[in-house]
Amino acid sequence: MPHTPPAVPPEPVPPGPVRPEPVTADPPHRAGRPLLTQSWLDLTFLHWPADPADIAPLLPAGTEPDTLDGLTYVGLVAFRMHRIGWLGLPGIPYLGSFPETNVRLYSVDAHGRRGVVFRSLDASRLFPVAVARSVFRLPYLWSRMTIHHEGPTLTYTSTRRLPGPRGAHSMITVRTGEPIAEPSPLEHFLTARWGMHSDFFGRLLYLPNTHPRWRLHRAELLACDEDLVTAAGLPAPAGPPVSVLYSPGVPVRFTRPPRPRADTSPTT
Repeated sequence: MPHTPPAVPPEPVPPGPVRPEPVTADPPHRAGRPLLTQSWLDLTFLHWPADPADIAPLLPAGTEPDTLDGLTYVGLVAFRMHRIGWLGLPGIPYLGSFPETNVRLYSVDAHGRRGVVFRSLDASRLFPVAVARSVFRLPYLWSRMTIHHEGPTLTYTSTRRLPGPRGAHSMITVRTGEPIAEPSPLEHFLTARWGMHSDFFGRLLYLPNTHPRWRLHRAELLACDEDLVTAAGLPAPAGPPVSVLYSPGVPVRFTRPPRPRADTSPTT
């Protein structure tokens, strides 16, 4: 498939550090004309702490690890993608709906914008995988995947097909619990992410998103057998995750980047 120019051109990164924008439960920018629409449903978030020095070399140039109390985090997020749509068109019911499991890191850029960086995104539909890899240069991978929902228990399975490492897998089972009335600072930090950073042919691309505030629930991890984290070039998780969360989901809109904020005062 040919390399099509992105809908949003990468922007140059200004020199000098800036103060990161606050972590907010609601989007810090207005929703503009949609480039992509989709829903993320039945999400389970697993997170492990990491040393920022170990994560920094894995991030795109122009970003650095986003931290809370001196730590950054590695996320393993399993969910159901639902009805991807382009440029305001209705979402596609079959090709645009599929299970997905991603390995993600947390980043901040020279404009102070917090985001996520995806190290891998396993998905079960080949066509969206091919488009995301060729057009947006995202590390999507074609995998055999299922989501089984029985009462409060969900099981997500994934076995990688192409491009590899073939056979990389995950099996996650959680029991969902009560809603979280007031998420902790860590829970906001890990979930309230309003943009994505990626490397696009050597230039930094930032793609913002908006969605309603997360409805987060407690969750108990019943089983986790995975090697997606190490397949993504990260150290194997040491022990159980420090955060396990569930959300029934949100509708999401990706838009053109807003103008970078004028405040570029150095971090103190």
